[in-house]
Amino acid sequence: MQNLTTEEFKAKVFDFEHNKEWKYAGDKPCIVDFYADWCGPCKMIAPVLDELSQKYAGKLDIYKIDTDREQDLAAAFAIQSIPSMLFIPMTGKPQLAQGALPKDALEKVIGDVLNVK
Repeated sequence: MQNLTTEEFKAKVFDFEHNKEWKYAGDKPCIVDFYADWCGPCKMIAPVLDELSQKYAGKLDIYKIDTDREQDLAAAFAIQSIPSMLFIPMTGKPQLAQGALPKDALEKVIGDVLNVK
């Protein structure tokens, strides 16, 4: 799991300032977790995401975006509640989910949406 700044996000995930059409920059599917340090549900889901990042190491990247520090990035993706997670497959459009999803729901999305087994 890796925390990203806006500049790192543009390099590793999507340069939303220069591209109008979605074009994923990564080399494996990823989950982007938009969170804040003061958010209770965000703290609850953090260990689950950490566990999943270890389980799917080498197959899936998990990034964290601190919405208090990276407000422009959160605004670019219209993040209005946290936690919000962006699920980004290698092909196709990303999908956004809001709320602290349970581990089994996250694993279903990882398999069904991100096509990671």
